[in-house]
Amino acid sequence: MNEDIRIHSWPCSYYLDTSKQWVSGRLSLTPVAIKFTADKTGELLVNFHLSSISEIKKESSNLIFSSLTILEKNTKHWFSSLQPSRNAVFNILEHFWRERLLSSEGAGAEAAASQSTKGKELRGLLSGSQKQLEDTAKVLHYQGEQFDNIMRGLNKIEGDMDVADRLLTELESPWWPFSGKLWKAPLESKPKETATVSDPKNQEGIIIRIPVIITHRTDSNVKPGKLTLFASGLEISDCNSQVIHRFESKDVDDIRVHTPYEISVRQRFIGKPDTSYRLLSAKMPEVIPILEMQFSKKIQFLEDALGFVGSRKSPQVDLGTSIWQAATGLLGGVVQPSSPVGGREGMDNDQVQLQKQEKISQEEAKELKQILKKLKGLALETEAELERQDEALDSITTSVDRATLNIDKQNRRIKKLT
Repeated sequence: MNEDIRIHSWPCSYYLDTSKQWVSGRLSLTPVAIKFTADKTGELLVNFHLSSISEIKKESSNLIFSSLTILEKNTKHWFSSLQPSRNAVFNILEHFWRERLLSSEGAGAEAAASQSTKGKELRGLLSGSQKQLEDTAKVLHYQGEQFDNIMRGLNKIEGDMDVADRLLTELESPWWPFSGKLWKAPLESKPKETATVSDPKNQEGIIIRIPVIITHRTDSNVKPGKLTLFASGLEISDCNSQVIHRFESKDVDDIRVHTPYEISVRQRFIGKPDTSYRLLSAKMPEVIPILEMQFSKKIQFLEDALGFVGSRKSPQVDLGTSIWQAATGLLGGVVQPSSPVGGREGMDNDQVQLQKQEKISQEEAKELKQILKKLKGLALETEAELERQDEALDSITTSVDRATLNIDKQNRRIKKLT
Protein backbone atom coordinates (compact mmCIF):
# COMPACT_ATOMS: atom_id res chain seq x y z
CA MET A 1 0.00 0.00 0.00
CA ASN A 2 1.33 3.44 -0.90
CA GLU A 3 2.04 5.19 2.39
CA ASP A 4 1.96 8.64 0.74
CA ILE A 5 -1.65 8.36 -0.42
CA ARG A 6 -3.85 11.09 1.03
CA ILE A 7 -6.81 9.62 2.90
CA HIS A 8 -8.39 12.95 3.81
CA SER A 9 -7.51 16.65 4.13
CA TRP A 10 -9.19 19.59 5.86
CA PRO A 11 -8.67 23.37 5.74
CA CYS A 12 -7.71 24.67 9.19
CA SER A 13 -5.28 26.84 11.16
CA TYR A 14 -2.15 25.66 12.96
CA TYR A 15 -0.52 27.44 15.90
CA LEU A 16 3.15 27.98 15.04
CA ASP A 17 4.92 28.18 18.37
CA THR A 18 8.13 29.71 16.96
CA SER A 19 6.37 32.85 15.67
CA LYS A 20 3.49 32.73 18.19
CA GLN A 21 0.80 32.99 15.50
CA TRP A 22 -1.89 30.98 13.72
CA VAL A 23 -1.06 29.86 10.17
CA SER A 24 -3.78 28.87 7.71
CA GLY A 25 -3.29 25.73 5.65
CA ARG A 26 -4.42 22.13 5.19
CA LEU A 27 -4.26 19.25 7.62
CA SER A 28 -3.71 15.94 5.76
CA LEU A 29 -3.99 12.33 6.86
CA THR A 30 -2.05 9.49 5.18
CA PRO A 31 -2.10 5.79 6.16
CA VAL A 32 0.90 6.30 8.46
CA ALA A 33 1.30 10.03 9.15
CA ILE A 34 -0.29 13.44 9.81
CA LYS A 35 0.88 16.48 7.86
CA PHE A 36 0.13 20.20 7.78
CA THR A 37 1.03 22.43 4.82
CA ALA A 38 0.87 26.23 4.95
CA ASP A 39 -1.26 27.90 2.27
CA LYS A 40 0.93 30.93 1.57
CA THR A 41 4.39 29.39 1.52
CA GLY A 42 3.51 25.76 0.77
CA GLU A 43 5.92 24.76 3.54
CA LEU A 44 5.39 21.46 5.35
CA LEU A 45 5.16 22.59 8.97
CA VAL A 46 3.99 19.32 10.55
CA ASN A 47 4.91 15.77 9.60
CA PHE A 48 4.88 12.98 12.18
CA HIS A 49 4.00 9.27 12.33
CA LEU A 50 0.67 8.08 13.74
CA SER A 51 2.47 5.66 16.04
CA SER A 52 4.27 8.59 17.73
CA ILE A 53 0.96 10.17 18.87
CA SER A 54 0.22 9.90 22.60
CA GLU A 55 -3.16 11.66 22.72
CA ILE A 56 -5.81 13.37 20.57
CA LYS A 57 -8.15 15.74 22.42
CA LYS A 58 -10.80 18.41 21.86
CA GLU A 59 -9.78 21.61 23.63
CA SER A 60 -10.38 25.37 23.51
CA SER A 61 -7.74 27.96 22.73
CA ASN A 62 -7.99 31.21 24.72
CA LEU A 63 -11.02 29.59 26.45
CA ILE A 64 -13.17 30.53 23.43
CA PHE A 65 -12.12 28.96 20.15
CA SER A 66 -12.70 25.24 19.70
CA SER A 67 -9.50 23.42 18.80
CA LEU A 68 -8.05 19.99 18.31
CA THR A 69 -4.79 19.09 20.04
CA ILE A 70 -2.44 16.25 19.14
CA LEU A 71 0.25 15.26 21.62
CA GLU A 72 3.20 13.88 19.68
CA LYS A 73 6.00 12.68 21.95
CA ASN A 74 6.57 15.81 24.08
CA THR A 75 5.19 18.32 21.57
CA LYS A 76 1.59 19.54 21.63
CA HIS A 77 0.16 20.61 18.23
CA TRP A 78 -2.85 22.95 18.11
CA PHE A 79 -5.32 22.98 15.18
CA SER A 80 -8.33 25.31 14.97
CA SER A 81 -10.96 26.55 12.47
CA LEU A 82 -11.40 22.97 11.31
CA GLN A 83 -13.83 22.41 8.43
CA PRO A 84 -16.42 20.97 8.07
CA SER A 85 -16.39 20.54 11.88
CA ARG A 86 -14.05 19.70 14.72
CA ASN A 87 -16.02 16.54 15.59
CA ALA A 88 -15.73 15.20 12.03
CA VAL A 89 -11.94 15.67 11.96
CA PHE A 90 -11.56 14.26 15.49
CA ASN A 91 -13.55 11.09 14.71
CA ILE A 92 -11.51 10.32 11.57
CA LEU A 93 -8.10 11.04 13.12
CA GLU A 94 -8.89 9.05 16.26
CA HIS A 95 -10.15 6.10 14.21
CA PHE A 96 -6.98 5.81 12.11
CA TRP A 97 -4.71 6.44 15.12
CA ARG A 98 -6.46 3.74 17.18
CA GLU A 99 -6.54 1.19 14.33
CA ARG A 100 -2.89 1.88 13.59
CA LEU A 101 -1.93 1.16 17.18
CA LEU A 102 -4.10 -1.98 17.33
CA SER A 103 -2.89 -3.38 14.02
CA SER A 104 -0.02 -5.81 14.10
CA GLU A 105 1.89 -3.76 11.55
CA GLY A 106 1.48 -0.53 13.50
CA ALA A 107 4.26 -1.20 16.00
CA GLY A 108 6.82 -2.35 13.45
CA ALA A 109 5.77 -0.35 10.41
CA GLU A 110 8.99 1.61 10.20
CA ALA A 111 11.15 -1.44 10.79
CA ALA A 112 9.28 -3.43 8.14
CA ALA A 113 9.68 -0.59 5.66
CA SER A 114 13.44 -0.45 6.19
CA GLN A 115 13.89 -4.23 5.88
CA SER A 116 12.70 -5.06 2.36
CA THR A 117 14.48 -8.35 1.70
CA LYS A 118 13.47 -10.66 -1.12
CA GLY A 119 12.11 -13.17 1.37
CA LYS A 120 9.87 -10.60 3.01
CA GLU A 121 8.67 -9.30 -0.34
CA LEU A 122 7.77 -12.80 -1.49
CA ARG A 123 6.19 -13.62 1.87
CA GLY A 124 4.06 -10.47 1.67
CA LEU A 125 3.03 -11.38 -1.88
CA LEU A 126 1.99 -14.89 -0.91
CA SER A 127 0.29 -13.73 2.30
CA GLY A 128 -1.80 -11.26 0.26
CA SER A 129 -2.76 -14.04 -2.15
CA GLN A 130 -3.67 -16.29 0.78
CA LYS A 131 -5.86 -13.56 2.28
CA GLN A 132 -7.66 -13.05 -1.03
CA LEU A 133 -8.23 -16.79 -1.44
CA GLU A 134 -9.52 -17.07 2.15
CA ASP A 135 -11.98 -14.22 1.51
CA THR A 136 -13.15 -15.97 -1.67
CA ALA A 137 -13.59 -19.22 0.24
CA LYS A 138 -15.69 -17.42 2.87
CA VAL A 139 -17.97 -15.93 0.21
CA LEU A 140 -18.32 -19.34 -1.47
CA HIS A 141 -19.07 -20.99 1.86
CA TYR A 142 -21.91 -18.62 2.72
CA GLN A 143 -23.15 -18.78 -0.86
CA GLY A 144 -23.30 -22.55 -0.49
CA GLU A 145 -25.33 -22.12 2.71
CA GLN A 146 -27.79 -19.95 0.78
CA PHE A 147 -28.13 -22.71 -1.82
CA ASP A 148 -28.77 -25.22 0.97
CA ASN A 149 -31.50 -22.95 2.39
CA ILE A 150 -33.07 -22.69 -1.05
CA MET A 151 -33.07 -26.48 -1.39
CA ARG A 152 -34.75 -26.85 2.02
CA GLY A 153 -37.38 -24.32 0.97
CA LEU A 154 -38.02 -26.19 -2.28
CA ASN A 155 -38.30 -29.49 -0.42
CA LYS A 156 -40.88 -27.88 1.87
CA ILE A 157 -42.80 -26.62 -1.17
CA GLU A 158 -42.83 -30.12 -2.62
CA GLY A 159 -44.14 -31.50 0.68
CA ASP A 160 -46.87 -28.85 0.78
CA MET A 161 -47.80 -29.66 -2.81
CA ASP A 162 -48.23 -33.33 -1.87
CA VAL A 163 -50.61 -32.29 0.92
CA ALA A 164 -52.47 -30.00 -1.52
CA ASP A 165 -52.74 -32.84 -4.04
CA ARG A 166 -54.20 -35.13 -1.39
CA LEU A 167 -56.74 -32.49 -0.29
CA LEU A 168 -57.77 -31.68 -3.84
CA THR A 169 -58.26 -35.39 -4.52
CA GLU A 170 -60.63 -35.52 -1.55
CA LEU A 171 -62.48 -32.42 -2.74
CA GLU A 172 -62.83 -33.78 -6.28
CA SER A 173 -64.40 -36.97 -4.91
CA PRO A 174 -68.26 -36.89 -5.16
CA TRP A 175 -68.67 -38.11 -1.58
CA TRP A 176 -66.09 -35.77 0.05
CA PRO A 177 -68.53 -34.19 2.62
CA PHE A 178 -69.01 -37.61 4.25
CA SER A 179 -65.34 -38.52 4.44
CA GLY A 180 -63.47 -38.13 7.71
CA LYS A 181 -60.07 -38.13 5.99
CA LEU A 182 -60.49 -34.53 4.77
CA TRP A 183 -60.18 -33.07 8.28
CA LYS A 184 -57.25 -35.21 9.36
CA ALA A 185 -54.89 -34.19 6.56
CA PRO A 186 -54.65 -30.48 7.40
CA LEU A 187 -54.21 -31.20 11.12
CA GLU A 188 -51.23 -33.45 10.38
CA SER A 189 -49.60 -30.90 8.07
CA LYS A 190 -49.81 -27.86 10.38
CA PRO A 191 -47.21 -28.91 12.97
CA LYS A 192 -44.71 -29.54 10.18
CA GLU A 193 -45.33 -26.06 8.78
CA THR A 194 -44.72 -24.29 12.09
CA ALA A 195 -41.63 -26.39 12.75
CA THR A 196 -39.97 -25.51 9.45
CA VAL A 197 -40.98 -21.86 9.28
CA SER A 198 -38.76 -20.85 12.25
CA ASP A 199 -35.62 -21.35 10.21
CA PRO A 200 -34.86 -18.13 8.34
CA LYS A 201 -32.29 -15.39 8.38
CA ASN A 202 -31.07 -15.68 11.96
CA GLN A 203 -28.46 -18.25 11.02
CA GLU A 204 -26.87 -16.09 8.34
CA GLY A 205 -23.11 -15.91 8.89
CA ILE A 206 -20.92 -12.84 8.97
CA ILE A 207 -18.18 -12.67 6.35
CA ILE A 208 -16.33 -9.71 7.87
CA ARG A 209 -17.02 -6.84 10.28
CA ILE A 210 -14.86 -3.70 10.54
CA PRO A 211 -15.06 -0.35 12.40
CA VAL A 212 -15.90 2.56 10.08
CA ILE A 213 -16.53 6.29 10.10
CA ILE A 214 -20.02 6.90 8.65
CA THR A 215 -20.94 10.01 6.68
CA HIS A 216 -24.60 10.49 5.78
CA ARG A 217 -25.84 13.38 3.62
CA THR A 218 -23.47 16.12 4.91
CA ASP A 219 -19.73 16.04 5.60
CA SER A 220 -20.28 17.37 9.11
CA ASN A 221 -22.62 14.47 9.99
CA VAL A 222 -19.78 12.07 10.78
CA LYS A 223 -19.93 9.36 13.43
CA PRO A 224 -18.15 6.09 14.22
CA GLY A 225 -19.87 2.78 13.59
CA LYS A 226 -19.45 -0.67 12.07
CA LEU A 227 -19.77 -2.23 8.61
CA THR A 228 -20.82 -5.90 8.45
CA LEU A 229 -20.72 -7.96 5.25
CA PHE A 230 -23.08 -10.90 4.76
CA ALA A 231 -23.45 -13.20 1.80
CA SER A 232 -26.85 -11.57 1.15
CA GLY A 233 -25.82 -7.92 1.55
CA LEU A 234 -24.21 -5.43 3.92
CA GLU A 235 -25.26 -3.71 7.14
CA ILE A 236 -24.27 -0.38 8.68
CA SER A 237 -24.63 0.00 12.45
CA ASP A 238 -23.58 2.49 15.11
CA CYS A 239 -21.16 1.93 18.02
CA ASN A 240 -23.95 0.39 20.10
CA SER A 241 -24.64 -2.23 17.38
CA GLN A 242 -27.97 -0.56 16.53
CA VAL A 243 -28.65 -1.04 12.81
CA ILE A 244 -28.64 2.26 10.90
CA HIS A 245 -29.34 0.74 7.49
CA ARG A 246 -29.20 -2.66 5.81
CA PHE A 247 -28.60 -3.05 2.08
CA GLU A 248 -29.70 -6.32 0.54
CA SER A 249 -27.62 -7.34 -2.49
CA LYS A 250 -30.46 -6.52 -4.87
CA ASP A 251 -30.93 -3.08 -3.26
CA VAL A 252 -27.39 -1.88 -3.92
CA ASP A 253 -27.28 0.12 -7.16
CA ASP A 254 -23.64 1.17 -7.08
CA ILE A 255 -20.56 1.11 -4.85
CA ARG A 256 -17.88 3.72 -5.50
CA VAL A 257 -14.32 3.25 -4.25
CA HIS A 258 -13.00 6.78 -3.74
CA THR A 259 -9.70 5.72 -2.16
CA PRO A 260 -8.40 2.40 -0.78
CA TYR A 261 -9.86 3.54 2.56
CA GLU A 262 -13.17 5.14 1.55
CA ILE A 263 -16.24 3.87 -0.30
CA SER A 264 -19.81 5.03 -0.84
CA VAL A 265 -22.86 2.75 -1.13
CA ARG A 266 -26.02 3.99 -2.84
CA GLN A 267 -29.56 2.80 -3.50
CA ARG A 268 -31.52 4.81 -6.08
CA PHE A 269 -35.20 5.71 -5.85
CA ILE A 270 -37.68 7.36 -8.20
CA GLY A 271 -39.50 10.36 -6.78
CA LYS A 272 -37.53 10.53 -3.52
CA PRO A 273 -33.88 11.06 -2.47
CA ASP A 274 -31.38 8.25 -2.89
CA THR A 275 -30.13 6.39 0.16
CA SER A 276 -26.36 6.88 0.25
CA TYR A 277 -23.69 6.30 2.90
CA ARG A 278 -20.01 7.14 2.74
CA LEU A 279 -17.75 4.83 4.76
CA LEU A 280 -14.14 5.45 5.77
CA SER A 281 -12.00 2.86 7.55
CA ALA A 282 -8.37 1.92 8.11
CA LYS A 283 -9.39 -1.70 7.40
CA MET A 284 -11.27 -0.94 4.19
CA PRO A 285 -8.53 -2.54 1.98
CA GLU A 286 -9.57 -5.89 3.51
CA VAL A 287 -13.22 -5.36 2.56
CA ILE A 288 -12.88 -3.99 -0.98
CA PRO A 289 -11.81 -7.35 -2.54
CA ILE A 290 -14.87 -9.04 -1.00
CA LEU A 291 -17.17 -6.27 -2.27
CA GLU A 292 -15.57 -6.64 -5.69
CA MET A 293 -16.50 -10.33 -5.71
CA GLN A 294 -20.04 -9.79 -4.44
CA PHE A 295 -20.87 -6.69 -6.52
CA SER A 296 -18.60 -7.11 -9.54
CA LYS A 297 -21.06 -5.35 -11.88
CA LYS A 298 -21.94 -2.55 -9.46
CA ILE A 299 -18.54 -1.52 -8.07
CA GLN A 300 -16.65 1.41 -9.60
CA PHE A 301 -13.08 2.48 -8.83
CA LEU A 302 -12.56 6.23 -9.04
CA GLU A 303 -9.31 7.89 -10.07
CA ASP A 304 -7.66 7.93 -6.63
CA ALA A 305 -8.38 4.20 -6.17
CA LEU A 306 -7.17 2.97 -9.57
CA GLY A 307 -3.58 2.69 -8.33
CA PHE A 308 -4.75 0.51 -5.45
CA VAL A 309 -6.74 -1.89 -7.63
CA GLY A 310 -3.90 -2.09 -10.13
CA SER A 311 -1.26 -2.89 -7.53
CA ARG A 312 -3.58 -5.38 -5.84
CA LYS A 313 -4.54 -7.21 -9.00
CA SER A 314 -1.19 -7.26 -10.77
CA PRO A 315 0.41 -9.92 -8.56
CA GLN A 316 -2.66 -12.14 -8.92
CA VAL A 317 -3.33 -11.97 -12.64
CA ASP A 318 -1.47 -15.23 -13.20
CA LEU A 319 -1.63 -16.82 -9.78
CA GLY A 320 -0.90 -20.23 -11.21
CA THR A 321 2.22 -19.07 -13.11
CA SER A 322 4.07 -16.02 -11.86
CA ILE A 323 3.67 -16.39 -8.08
CA TRP A 324 3.97 -20.17 -7.97
CA GLN A 325 6.93 -20.31 -10.36
CA ALA A 326 8.76 -17.53 -8.57
CA ALA A 327 8.07 -19.02 -5.16
CA THR A 328 9.00 -22.59 -6.04
CA GLY A 329 12.08 -21.41 -7.93
CA LEU A 330 13.31 -19.36 -5.01
CA LEU A 331 12.52 -22.10 -2.53
CA GLY A 332 14.30 -24.68 -4.69
CA GLY A 333 17.38 -22.47 -4.84
CA VAL A 334 17.39 -22.02 -1.07
CA VAL A 335 16.52 -25.50 0.14
CA GLN A 336 18.63 -27.41 -2.42
CA PRO A 337 21.50 -25.12 -3.41
CA SER A 338 23.63 -28.08 -4.52
CA SER A 339 21.06 -29.51 -6.94
CA PRO A 340 22.69 -30.55 -10.25
CA VAL A 341 19.87 -29.14 -12.38
CA GLY A 342 21.38 -27.15 -15.23
CA GLY A 343 24.95 -28.37 -14.61
CA ARG A 344 27.92 -26.69 -12.99
CA GLU A 345 27.71 -23.64 -15.21
CA GLY A 346 24.06 -23.06 -14.24
CA MET A 347 25.04 -23.37 -10.58
CA ASP A 348 27.72 -20.75 -10.96
CA ASN A 349 25.27 -18.39 -12.63
CA ASP A 350 22.76 -18.97 -9.85
CA GLN A 351 25.40 -18.29 -7.22
CA VAL A 352 26.39 -15.06 -8.94
CA GLN A 353 22.75 -13.97 -9.07
CA LEU A 354 22.23 -14.89 -5.40
CA GLN A 355 25.26 -12.87 -4.44
CA LYS A 356 23.87 -9.90 -6.33
CA GLN A 357 20.44 -10.29 -4.82
CA GLU A 358 19.45 -10.60 -1.16
CA LYS A 359 19.44 -14.16 0.11
CA ILE A 360 16.46 -15.91 1.71
CA SER A 361 17.01 -17.47 5.11
CA GLN A 362 16.04 -21.02 5.98
CA GLU A 363 13.31 -19.76 8.35
CA GLU A 364 11.77 -17.65 5.58
CA ALA A 365 11.95 -20.63 3.22
CA LYS A 366 10.08 -22.80 5.74
CA GLU A 367 7.45 -20.11 6.25
CA LEU A 368 7.00 -19.71 2.49
CA LYS A 369 6.55 -23.47 2.16
CA GLN A 370 3.83 -23.43 4.80
CA ILE A 371 2.02 -20.59 3.00
CA LEU A 372 2.25 -22.47 -0.29
CA LYS A 373 0.75 -25.58 1.34
CA LYS A 374 -2.12 -23.51 2.72
CA LEU A 375 -2.69 -21.92 -0.68
CA LYS A 376 -2.80 -25.33 -2.32
CA GLY A 377 -5.28 -26.63 0.27
CA LEU A 378 -7.49 -23.55 -0.11
CA ALA A 379 -7.44 -23.89 -3.90
CA LEU A 380 -8.48 -27.56 -3.72
CA GLU A 381 -11.26 -26.81 -1.20
CA THR A 382 -12.52 -23.93 -3.35
CA GLU A 383 -12.61 -26.19 -6.41
CA ALA A 384 -14.55 -28.87 -4.51
CA GLU A 385 -17.02 -26.28 -3.19
CA LEU A 386 -17.57 -24.89 -6.69
CA GLU A 387 -18.32 -28.38 -8.02
CA ARG A 388 -20.77 -28.97 -5.16
CA GLN A 389 -22.51 -25.67 -5.85
CA ASP A 390 -22.78 -26.49 -9.56
CA GLU A 391 -24.58 -29.71 -8.63
CA ALA A 392 -26.78 -27.79 -6.19
CA LEU A 393 -27.71 -25.28 -8.91
CA ASP A 394 -28.72 -28.13 -11.24
CA SER A 395 -30.87 -29.62 -8.48
CA ILE A 396 -32.43 -26.23 -7.71
CA THR A 397 -33.26 -25.66 -11.39
CA THR A 398 -34.90 -29.09 -11.66
CA SER A 399 -36.86 -28.60 -8.40
CA VAL A 400 -38.07 -25.14 -9.44
CA ASP A 401 -39.31 -26.44 -12.79
CA ARG A 402 -41.06 -29.34 -11.09
CA ALA A 403 -42.63 -27.04 -8.45
CA THR A 404 -43.81 -24.62 -11.16
CA LEU A 405 -45.54 -27.45 -13.07
CA ASN A 406 -47.17 -28.74 -9.89
CA ILE A 407 -48.44 -25.29 -8.88
CA ASP A 408 -49.92 -24.70 -12.35
CA LYS A 409 -51.58 -28.11 -12.21
CA GLN A 410 -53.06 -27.48 -8.74
CA ASN A 411 -54.28 -24.01 -9.78
CA ARG A 412 -56.18 -25.54 -12.70
CA ARG A 413 -57.77 -28.13 -10.40
CA ILE A 414 -58.77 -25.43 -7.91
CA LYS A 415 -60.39 -23.35 -10.67
CA LYS A 416 -62.49 -26.33 -11.69
CA LEU A 417 -63.76 -26.70 -8.13
CA THR A 418 -64.74 -23.01 -7.72
